Amino acid sequence: MYNSLLKTFLCVADYGSLNKAAEHLFLTPTAVMKQINVLEKHLDLKLFQRTNHGLTLTECGASIYKDAKFMISYSEKVIERAKKIQGTANQIIRVGTSLLNPCKVFMDIWYHVNDQFPQFKIQIVPFEDDHQGILSVIEKIGKEFDFIVGVCDSIQWLNRCCMYQLGTYRKCVAVPRGHRLADRKKLTLSDLYGETLMMVKQGDSPVNDLIRDDLEQNHPQICIEDTENFYDIQVFNRCEQMGNILLNIECWKDIHPSLVTIPVDWSYTIPYGLLYAKNPTPNILNFIEAVESYLRKGYQ
Repeated sequence: MYNSLLKTFLCVADYGSLNKAAEHLFLTPTAVMKQINVLEKHLDLKLFQRTNHGLTLTECGASIYKDAKFMISYSEKVIERAKKIQGTANQIIRVGTSLLNPCKVFMDIWYHVNDQFPQFKIQIVPFEDDHQGILSVIEKIGKEFDFIVGVCDSIQWLNRCCMYQLGTYRKCVAVPRGHRLADRKKLTLSDLYGETLMMVKQGDSPVNDLIRDDLEQNHPQICIEDTENFYDIQVFNRCEQMGNILLNIECWKDIHPSLVTIPVDWSYTIPYGLLYAKNPTPNILNFIEAVESYLRKGYQ
């Protein structure tokens, strides 16, 4: 009921800095600046002026700032009252989906438990796999999404949401189709000697850190190249373009058509499951209980 750019505007005004606002919003300073430019163009008003101490509100900006907080709070209360009157609050389960975090696993389960929730409908909400913005997506679980199916042992993710584990996926490697190993059905670690293995930087994923420690201590013949903490499609593109090897997961074997995913002779796996809010509603907890009951009966 209000322009969503107002929240970005308020954040920049509160911090007086694009960089600090960007850090809070889990966006890049450039993205925040673009949003402010769009808002100023939409309103045909100059909202900020630059000073030696950062950004300060113009007279027009101060006026907008004063009313914007009230508008946002009032809009949220209006929507909540309307939902209560209609009696349809929380009648939709919103499931996030992306290339690396598809919702198919959720839907496969839903078809088996939906008879327990006849009042609910499923709404699929797409989002982008962007390593710079993924934390802002995770922050929206419970707000814009009720569930995301994710491969996750990320400390940063799990500080922002809960996960009900559904299973594990094998850790594999991906190689370009023209690579010397592309035709192999399974690899040993010695097959990777002399190669550059791309994997997420250390410190956020216990599973990946365990793999890194093993390689550095026992297989120094494998060169490790850090990627960002979270994959997006650009990581797969770089692997193909550079002719490197990429630490991958079996469920991502079809992400990039020019890469082949091959199992490795090791026992490393990573958990996947339903990501949901830290403070879930009773409906979400009831759904988790239904999923747990179904899994006990033998879901594969």
